[in-house]
Amino acid sequence: MVAPSSLGGANQTAPARGRPLCSLETHYACRVGSPLYLPLTGGCGCGAVRFEIDAPLVAAAYCHCTRCQRRTGTAMQASARVEPGSFRLVAGEGLVRGWFAGDGLEKVFCVECGSALCARSPEDGAVSIVRLGALDEDPGIRPSAHQFVAYAAPWEPIPDDGLPRFPERLPA
Repeated sequence: MVAPSSLGGANQTAPARGRPLCSLETHYACRVGSPLYLPLTGGCGCGAVRFEIDAPLVAAAYCHCTRCQRRTGTAMQASARVEPGSFRLVAGEGLVRGWFAGDGLEKVFCVECGSALCARSPEDGAVSIVRLGALDEDPGIRPSAHQFVAYAAPWEPIPDDGLPRFPERLPA
């Protein structure tokens, strides 16, 4: 990868990495020294399911709801919103399953290894959320809030990271 200081603020493409996402002056990831290239890639733990995202992620947050705790086995999970139509599976489509709890989004995972991948609409299957842990590299975005903190795991304190906290879902 080309060092940010050598880019001089101009968009450039690193070899075999795709097209650049931003200029140094405009994007958070570039300002912190990690130029971001599209598509973003990711997949499951066993490698059977792979995906690409061809647009910048919109926003990210930590979720502390009990559903996410049980689904991940952790105190919270980090996810990011994707631009509509920017997510596509490139391998392992037959190994992808979803779980729908009756409200909200369908939670999508690999049936081989159980890795959480994304969340999609139960009506049309459109992916709207990607699990940050499923991405291969720095996504160029950081969680900006904690949601459902009223349900936070009592055994893991919410970090004092200065991010806003919401007892329920993030405001629209």
